Amino acid sequence: MARWDPNARERLERAALDLFVRQGYDRTTVAEIAERAGLAKSTFFRHFADKREVLSGGDALARLFTGAIAAAPPAAGPLEAAGAALAAAGEHAFTAERYGTVRERQQVVAANPELTERELLKREALAAALADALRERGAPEPAAVLTAALTLLALRTALARWTDRPGQDFTALAREALTALRDTAATL
Repeated sequence: MARWDPNARERLERAALDLFVRQGYDRTTVAEIAERAGLAKSTFFRHFADKREVLSGGDALARLFTGAIAAAPPAAGPLEAAGAALAAAGEHAFTAERYGTVRERQQVVAANPELTERELLKREALAAALADALRERGAPEPAAVLTAALTLLALRTALARWTDRPGQDFTALAREALTALRDTAATL
């Protein structure tokens, strides 16, 4: 395959996940990932700082969420805007076609403390991006921070349910989780 092939990043991500599942994260090298993707090792480092990053998806989820929040109708409150972000995730990131990949990724991350730690850092960055996007829509403090936290809890809940039950609609699970969290928070 040509080095300049426009889908190099996706090929590296797929090759890495395949190798991590097959032989383990710790036993997989960057050189093996690049070779499996049909690319040079230097190409790997043009896209990723290290092999932990190959599973992070960059800031794609944050861009998806913040874009959906910004595009929500002007009259939408913070939770409605958050619901739009979760719906966008269901439409673009957590689709039936991506189910196997997402499930494998979750298993690899869960089995590796280094990746779990990285995931927690990414989650914190996502929470900050969500809160910023909600503030830009006019959500006051602490509503922006609380809504961001509820959104991430709903995301985690829906993702766990979705990966455990093939064929479920992620958006419906996320909406259900967000509603349950909102109702629970209202009783506190």
